[in-house]
Amino acid sequence: MQRIRLRYTKRGRLRFTSHRDFQRAFERALRRSAVPMAYSAGFTPHPKVSYANAAPTGVASEAEYLEIGLAETRDPEQLRAQLDESLPPGLDVIDAVEVRTPNFVERLEASEWQLKLDGVPQQEADRAVAAFLAAEAVEVQRQTKNGMRVFDARAAVATLEVVAAQVGNGNDTGTDGTGDVRTGGPCAILRLVVRHATPAVRPDDVLSGLRVTADLAPPVPAEVTRLAQGPLDEESGTVTDPLALDRAAATAGQ
Repeated sequence: MQRIRLRYTKRGRLRFTSHRDFQRAFERALRRSAVPMAYSAGFTPHPKVSYANAAPTGVASEAEYLEIGLAETRDPEQLRAQLDESLPPGLDVIDAVEVRTPNFVERLEASEWQLKLDGVPQQEADRAVAAFLAAEAVEVQRQTKNGMRVFDARAAVATLEVVAAQVGNGNDTGTDGTGDVRTGGPCAILRLVVRHATPAVRPDDVLSGLRVTADLAPPVPAEVTRLAQGPLDEESGTVTDPLALDRAAATAGQ
Protein backbone atom coordinates (compact mmCIF):
# COMPACT_ATOMS: atom_id res chain seq x y z
CA MET A 1 0.00 0.00 0.00
CA GLN A 2 1.33 3.44 -0.95
CA ARG A 3 0.61 6.24 1.50
CA ILE A 4 0.43 9.92 0.54
CA ARG A 5 0.41 12.93 2.87
CA LEU A 6 -1.51 15.95 1.65
CA ARG A 7 -1.62 19.58 2.73
CA TYR A 8 -4.83 21.46 2.03
CA THR A 9 -6.39 24.84 2.76
CA LYS A 10 -9.68 26.33 3.95
CA ARG A 11 -9.97 29.81 2.46
CA GLY A 12 -12.54 32.58 2.22
CA ARG A 13 -16.11 31.47 2.92
CA LEU A 14 -15.03 27.83 2.97
CA ARG A 15 -13.57 28.44 6.45
CA PHE A 16 -17.13 28.03 7.72
CA THR A 17 -17.21 24.39 6.61
CA SER A 18 -17.02 21.91 9.45
CA HIS A 19 -14.51 19.07 9.53
CA ARG A 20 -17.32 16.67 8.63
CA ASP A 21 -18.28 18.88 5.65
CA PHE A 22 -14.71 18.67 4.39
CA GLN A 23 -14.63 14.90 4.87
CA ARG A 24 -17.70 14.52 2.65
CA ALA A 25 -16.28 16.87 0.00
CA PHE A 26 -12.95 15.05 0.03
CA GLU A 27 -14.55 11.62 -0.31
CA ARG A 28 -16.48 12.91 -3.35
CA ALA A 29 -13.22 14.26 -4.80
CA LEU A 30 -11.61 10.84 -4.37
CA ARG A 31 -14.44 9.24 -6.34
CA ARG A 32 -14.40 11.89 -9.09
CA SER A 33 -10.64 11.51 -9.48
CA ALA A 34 -10.90 7.70 -9.59
CA VAL A 35 -8.24 7.40 -6.90
CA PRO A 36 -7.43 3.70 -6.27
CA MET A 37 -8.05 3.82 -2.52
CA ALA A 38 -7.04 1.11 -0.09
CA TYR A 39 -9.83 0.05 2.26
CA SER A 40 -9.93 -1.12 5.84
CA ALA A 41 -10.79 -4.73 6.63
CA GLY A 42 -13.93 -5.73 8.47
CA PHE A 43 -17.67 -5.87 8.01
CA THR A 44 -17.98 -2.29 6.69
CA PRO A 45 -14.75 -1.34 4.87
CA HIS A 46 -13.85 2.36 4.75
CA PRO A 47 -11.29 4.16 2.58
CA LYS A 48 -8.02 4.63 4.44
CA VAL A 49 -8.01 8.35 5.17
CA SER A 50 -6.66 9.85 8.41
CA TYR A 51 -6.82 13.51 9.42
CA ALA A 52 -4.41 15.39 11.66
CA ASN A 53 -5.39 18.21 14.03
CA ALA A 54 -8.15 19.86 11.98
CA ALA A 55 -8.84 23.58 12.50
CA PRO A 56 -12.13 24.59 14.18
CA THR A 57 -15.17 25.59 12.13
CA GLY A 58 -15.05 29.27 11.19
CA VAL A 59 -11.24 29.38 11.14
CA ALA A 60 -9.37 29.70 7.85
CA SER A 61 -6.24 27.63 7.34
CA GLU A 62 -3.29 27.35 5.00
CA ALA A 63 -1.95 24.22 6.70
CA GLU A 64 -4.34 21.29 7.17
CA TYR A 65 -3.00 17.76 6.76
CA LEU A 66 -4.34 14.31 5.97
CA GLU A 67 -2.99 10.95 4.85
CA ILE A 68 -4.48 8.48 2.38
CA GLY A 69 -3.65 4.88 1.55
CA LEU A 70 -3.63 3.75 -2.08
CA ALA A 71 -4.05 0.26 -3.51
CA GLU A 72 -1.93 1.24 -6.53
CA THR A 73 1.11 3.51 -6.84
CA ARG A 74 0.48 7.06 -8.05
CA ASP A 75 2.70 10.08 -8.64
CA PRO A 76 2.06 12.43 -5.66
CA GLU A 77 2.03 15.64 -7.72
CA GLN A 78 -0.38 14.26 -10.32
CA LEU A 79 -2.63 12.97 -7.55
CA ARG A 80 -2.54 16.38 -5.85
CA ALA A 81 -3.57 18.14 -9.06
CA GLN A 82 -6.44 15.73 -9.69
CA LEU A 83 -7.83 16.09 -6.18
CA ASP A 84 -7.44 19.88 -6.22
CA GLU A 85 -9.40 20.10 -9.46
CA SER A 86 -12.20 18.00 -7.95
CA LEU A 87 -12.60 20.18 -4.84
CA PRO A 88 -14.38 23.56 -4.71
CA PRO A 89 -12.26 26.74 -4.76
CA GLY A 90 -11.18 27.49 -1.20
CA LEU A 91 -10.61 23.83 -0.37
CA ASP A 92 -7.30 23.57 -2.19
CA VAL A 93 -4.78 20.71 -2.10
CA ILE A 94 -1.43 22.51 -2.25
CA ASP A 95 1.18 19.86 -1.41
CA ALA A 96 1.62 16.08 -1.57
CA VAL A 97 4.47 13.76 -0.59
CA GLU A 98 4.84 10.00 -0.37
CA VAL A 99 5.04 8.82 3.22
CA ARG A 100 8.63 7.89 4.03
CA THR A 101 8.76 8.55 7.80
CA PRO A 102 6.61 7.57 10.81
CA ASN A 103 5.08 9.59 13.65
CA PHE A 104 3.75 12.46 11.55
CA VAL A 105 1.23 13.66 14.14
CA GLU A 106 3.99 13.94 16.73
CA ARG A 107 5.75 16.46 14.45
CA LEU A 108 2.77 18.81 14.67
CA GLU A 109 4.15 20.51 17.77
CA ALA A 110 2.76 24.02 17.25
CA SER A 111 0.61 26.22 15.02
CA GLU A 112 1.24 29.70 13.67
CA TRP A 113 -1.88 31.88 13.53
CA GLN A 114 -2.83 35.25 12.09
CA LEU A 115 -5.48 37.25 13.96
CA LYS A 116 -7.11 40.22 12.22
CA LEU A 117 -8.70 42.57 14.74
CA ASP A 118 -10.98 44.96 12.86
CA GLY A 119 -11.64 48.18 14.75
CA VAL A 120 -8.51 47.87 16.91
CA PRO A 121 -5.74 50.51 16.43
CA GLN A 122 -2.15 49.29 16.43
CA GLN A 123 -1.27 51.25 19.57
CA GLU A 124 -4.03 49.51 21.52
CA ALA A 125 -2.95 46.11 20.18
CA ASP A 126 0.71 46.81 21.09
CA ARG A 127 -0.32 47.64 24.65
CA ALA A 128 -2.44 44.49 25.01
CA VAL A 129 0.26 42.19 23.60
CA ALA A 130 2.88 43.66 25.93
CA ALA A 131 0.62 43.13 28.95
CA PHE A 132 -0.13 39.54 27.93
CA LEU A 133 3.53 38.63 27.41
CA ALA A 134 4.55 40.27 30.70
CA ALA A 135 2.13 38.12 32.69
CA GLU A 136 3.46 34.93 34.28
CA ALA A 137 0.08 33.25 33.83
CA VAL A 138 -3.20 34.26 32.20
CA GLU A 139 -6.19 32.26 33.37
CA VAL A 140 -9.12 32.03 30.97
CA GLN A 141 -12.37 30.08 30.96
CA ARG A 142 -13.85 27.95 28.22
CA GLN A 143 -17.03 25.92 28.12
CA THR A 144 -16.28 22.28 27.25
CA LYS A 145 -18.46 19.20 26.98
CA ASN A 146 -17.43 18.44 30.57
CA GLY A 147 -18.40 21.87 31.82
CA MET A 148 -16.55 25.14 32.39
CA ARG A 149 -12.79 24.76 32.44
CA VAL A 150 -10.16 27.22 33.67
CA PHE A 151 -6.61 27.03 32.33
CA ASP A 152 -3.49 29.10 31.65
CA ALA A 153 -3.46 30.57 28.12
CA ARG A 154 -0.02 32.16 28.57
CA ALA A 155 2.06 29.00 29.03
CA ALA A 156 1.35 27.62 25.54
CA VAL A 157 2.20 30.85 23.69
CA ALA A 158 5.68 30.72 22.14
CA THR A 159 5.48 34.10 20.36
CA LEU A 160 2.91 36.88 20.01
CA GLU A 161 3.43 40.14 18.16
CA VAL A 162 1.65 42.86 16.23
CA VAL A 163 2.97 42.54 12.68
CA ALA A 164 0.91 45.15 10.82
CA ALA A 165 -2.02 47.51 10.97
CA GLN A 166 -4.39 48.74 8.30
CA VAL A 167 -5.96 52.18 8.34
CA GLY A 168 -8.81 53.10 6.01
CA ASN A 169 -11.49 55.75 5.69
CA GLY A 170 -14.31 53.51 6.85
CA ASN A 171 -15.49 52.75 3.33
CA ASP A 172 -12.49 50.80 1.99
CA THR A 173 -12.98 47.15 1.15
CA GLY A 174 -10.82 44.51 -0.44
CA THR A 175 -9.39 41.07 0.11
CA ASP A 176 -6.33 39.78 1.87
CA GLY A 177 -4.01 37.00 0.72
CA THR A 178 -6.37 34.25 1.90
CA GLY A 179 -9.42 35.62 0.08
CA ASP A 180 -11.15 37.01 3.19
CA VAL A 181 -12.90 40.36 2.95
CA ARG A 182 -11.34 43.22 4.90
CA THR A 183 -13.05 46.41 5.89
CA GLY A 184 -11.84 49.97 6.23
CA GLY A 185 -10.86 51.63 9.49
CA PRO A 186 -8.18 50.53 11.94
CA CYS A 187 -7.27 46.85 11.85
CA ALA A 188 -4.43 45.36 13.89
CA ILE A 189 -2.91 42.10 12.65
CA LEU A 190 -1.36 39.78 15.21
CA ARG A 191 0.94 36.83 14.59
CA LEU A 192 0.78 34.07 17.17
CA VAL A 193 2.62 30.76 17.66
CA VAL A 194 0.96 28.34 20.07
CA ARG A 195 2.35 25.03 21.26
CA HIS A 196 0.05 22.04 20.90
CA ALA A 197 -0.42 21.19 24.56
CA THR A 198 -3.00 19.62 26.85
CA PRO A 199 -5.39 21.27 27.39
CA ALA A 200 -5.26 22.72 23.87
CA VAL A 201 -4.94 26.50 23.75
CA ARG A 202 -6.79 28.02 20.78
CA PRO A 203 -6.55 31.52 19.29
CA ASP A 204 -9.86 32.49 20.89
CA ASP A 205 -8.37 31.56 24.28
CA VAL A 206 -5.50 33.98 23.63
CA LEU A 207 -8.03 36.65 22.66
CA SER A 208 -9.79 35.98 25.98
CA GLY A 209 -6.40 36.38 27.65
CA LEU A 210 -5.87 39.75 25.97
CA ARG A 211 -9.23 40.81 27.33
CA VAL A 212 -8.27 39.64 30.84
CA THR A 213 -4.85 41.32 30.91
CA ALA A 214 -5.52 44.51 28.93
CA ASP A 215 -9.29 44.80 28.47
CA LEU A 216 -8.87 44.38 24.71
CA ALA A 217 -12.30 43.74 23.18
CA PRO A 218 -12.50 44.01 19.36
CA PRO A 219 -15.88 45.40 18.23
CA VAL A 220 -16.31 42.53 15.73
CA PRO A 221 -15.14 38.89 15.88
CA ALA A 222 -11.54 38.35 14.89
CA GLU A 223 -10.69 36.74 11.54
CA VAL A 224 -8.40 33.84 12.39
CA THR A 225 -6.16 32.01 9.91
CA ARG A 226 -3.79 29.15 10.61
CA LEU A 227 -0.66 29.88 8.56
CA ALA A 228 1.39 26.82 9.48
CA GLN A 229 1.61 23.85 11.79
CA GLY A 230 4.55 21.57 12.36
CA PRO A 231 7.78 21.24 14.34
CA LEU A 232 8.58 24.21 16.60
CA ASP A 233 12.02 25.81 16.58
CA GLU A 234 12.12 26.94 20.20
CA GLU A 235 15.11 29.25 19.63
CA SER A 236 13.48 31.31 16.89
CA GLY A 237 9.85 30.62 17.78
CA THR A 238 9.06 29.58 14.20
CA VAL A 239 7.02 26.66 12.90
CA THR A 240 8.76 24.56 10.25
CA ASP A 241 7.51 22.27 7.47
CA PRO A 242 6.32 18.88 8.80
CA LEU A 243 6.64 17.32 5.32
CA ALA A 244 10.35 18.18 5.03
CA LEU A 245 11.50 14.84 6.45
CA ASP A 246 9.46 12.88 3.89
CA ARG A 247 10.88 14.98 1.05
CA ALA A 248 14.42 14.51 2.35
CA ALA A 249 13.92 10.75 2.69
CA ALA A 250 12.52 10.55 -0.85
CA THR A 251 15.53 12.46 -2.23
CA ALA A 252 17.97 10.25 -0.32
CA GLY A 253 16.28 7.12 -1.66
CA GLN A 254 16.55 8.15 -5.32
